Amino acid sequence: MMKWNILEETPDWVAVDKPAGLLSIPDRLGQEPSLKDALKQQYGSIYTVHRIDRETSGVIVFAKTPEAHQALSALFEGREIEKYYLGLVMGNLINPKDSILAPMMEHPGKAGRMITHAKGKAAHTDYEVVASFKGYSWLRCRIHTGRTHQIRLHMQHIGHPIVCDAWYGDGAPILLSSLKKKFKLSKMEDAERPILHRLGLHAEQLTFLWNEKQYTIQAPVPKDLRATLQQLEKWCPQ
Repeated sequence: MMKWNILEETPDWVAVDKPAGLLSIPDRLGQEPSLKDALKQQYGSIYTVHRIDRETSGVIVFAKTPEAHQALSALFEGREIEKYYLGLVMGNLINPKDSILAPMMEHPGKAGRMITHAKGKAAHTDYEVVASFKGYSWLRCRIHTGRTHQIRLHMQHIGHPIVCDAWYGDGAPILLSSLKKKFKLSKMEDAERPILHRLGLHAEQLTFLWNEKQYTIQAPVPKDLRATLQQLEKWCPQ
């Protein structure tokens, strides 16, 4: 099981910093480890409130009791929880700050995938450019709705897919050789190792009111994304 950290905990719920590559909840086959399974071993009972994609890192909350599960689920459904993500996208955006309002629905022929469609459910994403590089942009997004793959699809919709996204982008890893002009492979290596080969998306922050107290839970940017940003700052300044 991958290592994960508890960010905040109350008698009612626990907020965890999920590493990229770990399932939030068990898949249909139940053959791979998941964060929920690990929490069940620790707490006995644990309840799913929401989820984040396997390749996305960051904040996720699980309820410890049926009552907390019902109340937290109501907060999410009522859009009373502020949800912020950080993402690295392809290209440079014309508008440094904007809103994307593009309804979404399931792909009619590809299970698990989503498409934008006028007959879909309402989906609203706000984004702001935090940093720009040659060929890439680092964004902070707030999602007002919680549709499956919302940020991934919305960024594709405006022509700037999340890096390393195999479903809504080209899926190509980020290589130092593509950033650094005079790149030379080390004599110790047979092949170049990617700087980043997972979805460049991180669930940064959740803010909500619980028992008359406001909680702002933040997950630090993980090492792989920090390293990628450092290389972009070094070799691809705008």
